[in-house]
Amino acid sequence: MIVTVIKGKDRMTQHQVRTIETVIERPLDEAYAFAQHPENFPKWASGLSTSLHREGDGWRAETPAGEALVQFSEPNAFGVLDHWVDLPDQPQIYIPLRMIAQGNATVVSLTLLRQPSMSDDDFERDADHVARDLAALKALLEKT
Repeated sequence: MIVTVIKGKDRMTQHQVRTIETVIERPLDEAYAFAQHPENFPKWASGLSTSLHREGDGWRAETPAGEALVQFSEPNAFGVLDHWVDLPDQPQIYIPLRMIAQGNATVVSLTLLRQPSMSDDDFERDADHVARDLAALKALLEKT
């Protein structure tokens, strides 16, 4: 999918967007109770970090692209797990992540926004990594 974003009066840019999702056979309240804690992200989100620790109002992460500062959305009643990643010398990366109730299950949906400097291959690799991370979250939550 291509989304057109209007910047300024006459300038338009296009960004490729892909939504990657999985269904977890756990109720939303259980899935969100685990996933909303930033310290749990390294247990399933290897694309974000292999380690994460609190630093001031945010979190410092060791990511595949180097050290980053990460901000997470506040816990909420809407299943929103959005986060923002700041890597040195790069624009901030926004990662929309949602959990939605579907009966006694939970749909987890991450919208992958292609970054301006990403090649086609990089975007595909990123999408594959997100799919693996969501599968890891599913496996982790369904085994308990």
